[in-house]
Amino acid sequence: MIPIPGDLPAIVARSLIEDVGPGDITTRAVVDPARRGVGTVLAKDDLRLCGLPALREVFRQVDPTLEVRELKPEGADLLPITPVARVSGSMASILTGERLALNLLQRMSGVATQTRRYVAALGGANVRLVDTRKTTPGLRSVEKYAVRVGGGHNHRFALYDGVMIKDNHIEAAGGVAAAVSAARASAHHLLAIQVECESLAQAHEAVDAGARVLMLDNFEPDDLSAAVTELRQRPEELVLEASGRVRLDTLAAMAATGVDVISSGALIHQARWVDLSLEIVAQ
Repeated sequence: MIPIPGDLPAIVARSLIEDVGPGDITTRAVVDPARRGVGTVLAKDDLRLCGLPALREVFRQVDPTLEVRELKPEGADLLPITPVARVSGSMASILTGERLALNLLQRMSGVATQTRRYVAALGGANVRLVDTRKTTPGLRSVEKYAVRVGGGHNHRFALYDGVMIKDNHIEAAGGVAAAVSAARASAHHLLAIQVECESLAQAHEAVDAGARVLMLDNFEPDDLSAAVTELRQRPEELVLEASGRVRLDTLAAMAATGVDVISSGALIHQARWVDLSLEIVAQ
């Protein structure tokens, strides 16, 4: 089971302040607070379902008396017009939570569906497909959770949990060797050091300086294959990651080069929202 993000309640609380604030004035004006009803969430696209914990948390915070019943499991692949969940109780409370619950469900299902599409394009290759830090501010944990629901994996979560020396770090430090040496001097012995390499020469320099995780960035397909073949001849045990130019039509060829990891920001930042709706019936 994929762990639910620990900050989900805080994300929902912050989002409710943004959307509801001191109160839902339309619902207060037109809906009898004693009126009860049932809302059914429908998938209206071909999608991988993701975000049921968020939907449940929204309605819990809006009104703890609301009852949410999941009709399909998290991670299910659904066709259009499939009932996903039902929420019953105060119609006013359902209406107040409707938009935020759908926003999170549509966004998270969109990322999971996009990731599912990319994983399928790998054709079963023995390579790990991972996301990046290119996420929506404030929603990183739920978007990275959605990548896992879609069948992908996560790269480092944030700047604090992994050393990744990129081109600007190399420029600021005065070169690859200087940057790696400085990182090794400050990092503890269990922390891997990754270097973004724009050429095979940079990759060799990074390994010579002590790096064991290499990001081969924006290599042409033939150059990537040649680089992997040459780097595998080194005695060091290396983790090789390909990044840049990762598209559905390039994934299989990239995986065939023998890299261990393919990273793509597109799993999140190019994912479109999928279509889900909430239809309410008065009781």
